[in-house]
Amino acid sequence: MKNIVILTGAGISAESGIKTFRDADGLWEGHDIMKVASPQGFKKNPELVLDFYNQRRRQLLRVKPNKAHLDLVKLEKKYKVNIITQNVDDLHERAGSTNVLHLHGELLKSRSTYNENLVYNCKTAINLGDKCTKNSQLRPHIVWFGEQVPMLEKAAEITATADVLVIIGTSMQVYPAASLINYIRHNTPIYFIDPKPAIIKNDFPSLTIIKEVASVGVKKWMNKYL
Repeated sequence: MKNIVILTGAGISAESGIKTFRDADGLWEGHDIMKVASPQGFKKNPELVLDFYNQRRRQLLRVKPNKAHLDLVKLEKKYKVNIITQNVDDLHERAGSTNVLHLHGELLKSRSTYNENLVYNCKTAINLGDKCTKNSQLRPHIVWFGEQVPMLEKAAEITATADVLVIIGTSMQVYPAASLINYIRHNTPIYFIDPKPAIIKNDFPSLTIIKEVASVGVKKWMNKYL
């Protein structure tokens, strides 16, 4: 059975109505990224950071998986499928995918500021004064800038087993996630689905580029290359 490893980014969720990570001016929905997505920002203004993610969480609960998410689920009938996502939403899981690894955390979870291993399901707002079982403030279960990516090693192990690597809706410019492509075996087929691909065939001889948005590109890849 072929082992298909799929790396997804903001582009696959954009068609569900979730905005991509940052706009062209370097702001994230009007906010300086370092003020809402860094330990320093949280220390300086925790109320702002909590409110920012509370808004994102409310938005996430209003949207649904799109055609790209749903089509990837169908692969599990014939192949071993592992999805490694840079997204913090749960749209892959809601669509029905069963093997999903979140590199950058999960928006619908909170965690302790005392012990990062104390993680809780969270579909409501996190407010100042909300505490973990160790009586410390809760924070979003998100990997912020400057923090370690704890799932990176596991993601690299999964990528190294791929018979096929499919990259969907990510620029492949943000590290360490972009480094995962270097863990595949020699000549492993790579399919890059993105309307504005940021890597070129000269970089990877086994690369096939599909210049489409996720919902169109995933279907085209499944019909033509599988």
